[in-house]
Amino acid sequence: MSETDITRKLAAWVVNFPADGIPQSVREEGVRTLFNWMGCAVGGARHETVDCALAGIMPFAGRSQATVLGRGERLDVLNTALVNGISSHVLDYDDTHLKTIIHPAGPVASALLAAAEYQPVSGQDFLTALLIGVEVECRIGNSVYPEHYDRGWHITGTAGVFGAAAALGRMLGLDEQRMTWALGIAATQASGLREMFGTMCKSFHPGNAAKNGAMAAYLAQAGFDSSLQAIEAPRGFANVLSTRHDYNEILGGLGEVWEAALNSYKPFACGVVIHPTIDGCQQLREELGSEVERIAAVRLRAHPLVLELTGKREPQTGLETKFSIYHAAACGLLRGDGSPTAFTDEAANAPELVALRRKVSATSDTSIHEASVVIEVEFEDGRRIERVIERAIGSRERPLSNQQLEAKFAHQAGLVVGAETTQSLMEMCWRLPELADVGALARASVPAGRRDAAE
Repeated sequence: MSETDITRKLAAWVVNFPADGIPQSVREEGVRTLFNWMGCAVGGARHETVDCALAGIMPFAGRSQATVLGRGERLDVLNTALVNGISSHVLDYDDTHLKTIIHPAGPVASALLAAAEYQPVSGQDFLTALLIGVEVECRIGNSVYPEHYDRGWHITGTAGVFGAAAALGRMLGLDEQRMTWALGIAATQASGLREMFGTMCKSFHPGNAAKNGAMAAYLAQAGFDSSLQAIEAPRGFANVLSTRHDYNEILGGLGEVWEAALNSYKPFACGVVIHPTIDGCQQLREELGSEVERIAAVRLRAHPLVLELTGKREPQTGLETKFSIYHAAACGLLRGDGSPTAFTDEAANAPELVALRRKVSATSDTSIHEASVVIEVEFEDGRRIERVIERAIGSRERPLSNQQLEAKFAHQAGLVVGAETTQSLMEMCWRLPELADVGALARASVPAGRRDAAE
């Protein structure tokens, strides 16, 4: 494919693709994407990371324009997008485009919903913009993955800013020229380092992508220009931030083959590459019962990427445990837990978990798929059992049902806003295409008493 006008052609598609050209099956997946994102954003709303973010931002925030989900504080659109993006990712429980490990909804939905409170939009138009934004970020991610990711970039932040800009630009009705500028303004803000995994900065990345992508769309709307070849130019995004690129991944089959239809949803609140380990250890726990107390050793074999991402031997905080395959195995075996409660400061330092964690070893094996694991458990009497997980629950091969998504949403959001608000919010999310004003979703995420106090 020609290496010129990639940015312009992508912008033209974003602007001109007809809403009724999106297949119904893709639109239904878009509703699931929004549903899962909302549960995660509300579920993370009271995390210490969000408290810190608000404490740092509030003195400088602009006019009261949009709602911090699950809490009630109101900030300007850009800072609301930032905080809601942080909240949606802080539990590491959000959606995943498995081809790139992008978490698509955080940057896109966070920007769109904040903007939708400022300028009302229908559910149908919101859903169209959401899907187009997800498509843009995932295709741009595809074009530079895995080299871009291997270099150390957190692809949710770097590709996510394009998705947020495209989605909001579509919702604002930008023309082709301004959409091209918006993508260029997004490109020059693409950021996020994998070095930050296990710290508050990891969830800052999708939040920052949401804020910067929204800013890109608003600046372009006002006539703020940028390079017209921001993706493909010799000093543009693809060449500067990756050692390889394939522009056919961006434009090939655009509007016909939908990356947005490939989204998946996590059953466990941690890095997706250790989901097979948790799945297998939970299965073993159900079979072993009290015998888990007589485990002498646990041996894992996984793809090298799994250990590169989740090789923290002695995690000290909840955020660090999300990147410890050793902790995940111990928690799955001892507690049968992979929800947010498995990845807290308490769990990181629980004596029984630490003791079993230290009996877990892990070795790299290039013959094992990134989404698979081999688990061997040895008991004190010398007996051994083995479990192979080819694909974990939550993968495209074993996707979560709508009922499982509801259970996940209810568990995490209920702890923050209560059962009544959670149930009402879930019902509204499922009815996204019917909503006349999507901003109502944000306001419905806050219990009435708390909303009144914040206002």
